[in-house]
Amino acid sequence: MIGISDIEAAARIIAGHVVHTPTVPSPGLSELLGTPVTAKLELLQRTGSFKARGATAKLLSLSEAERAAGVVAVSGGNHGIALAVMAAALDVKATVVMPRTAPARSIRLVEAAGASVRLTDGMDTAFELVPRLRDEGLTLVHPFDDPVVIAGQGTVGLELAEDADDLTDVLVSIGGGGLIAGVAAALRARRPGVRVWGVETAGAQAMSEALAAGGPLPVAVSSIVTTLSAPSVSRLTYDHAAALVEEVLVVPDREAVRGSLEFAEHAKVWTEPAAGCLLPAARQVRERVGDGARIGLVVCGGNVTHQEISEWTARFGLD
Repeated sequence: MIGISDIEAAARIIAGHVVHTPTVPSPGLSELLGTPVTAKLELLQRTGSFKARGATAKLLSLSEAERAAGVVAVSGGNHGIALAVMAAALDVKATVVMPRTAPARSIRLVEAAGASVRLTDGMDTAFELVPRLRDEGLTLVHPFDDPVVIAGQGTVGLELAEDADDLTDVLVSIGGGGLIAGVAAALRARRPGVRVWGVETAGAQAMSEALAAGGPLPVAVSSIVTTLSAPSVSRLTYDHAAALVEEVLVVPDREAVRGSLEFAEHAKVWTEPAAGCLLPAARQVRERVGDGARIGLVVCGGNVTHQEISEWTARFGLD
């Protein structure tokens, strides 16, 4: 299990490379949900998502030989962007394996940062390619199955604990579970009374299915939210969720897109559906907890185009 000392060490290491993002009360979301809401704006992080934290922590932990040989990552978007940009900043050669279903913008950003991109038919085949690249000498920077990466992501929770001390419930999106593992570990140490809730989209239910089954297992991925579409969680992230997370809530893609529109209208921030899914889940938490709820939302990223949001809005009849 990742401890608070691991997260504090990661915070010291990455401090000069990432942004201490704003934690702000949102009057608009508070009115919308009928309870005080605070947003941790990780979409203002370098590369547009929290992923820069874990990627930087891992890159800075490498030996000189590993840095010289280069790194490889598998990503549906944000992890690849973060690794490519931060590796370039630290003069490390990077290869990113991405499914062809990844957003075209994400692929362009990875290439623009100077990383080598390898496209595969899906996330499962992307992960299958990694052992061969590791045999070529590249170091894997896993998006979630790595204690150093999780500790880096946990700095989100460390900042949240420092900047918002009156929360009762914090909601965190789940792909492979690295963010919620780190945030939950930090909050358990610093704000032990706070409940942490996970949120997934239907068709990207790796953690909720793992919890139901008693351990990680492969899942069928069909959600439009590619940044949450891990083919499975890891034992490491599963163990943290099982021990530290109140419950994992699952919302439909349609409601995740609606959430992004509501973030734009009521909070004045531009979020991807991986963050938009927090709002329908927050309504469920509000109903369960009642009038005493003071909700924190980890707004994980904003890497989505106007065209994508427009297409999904039309597809789901949200005009």
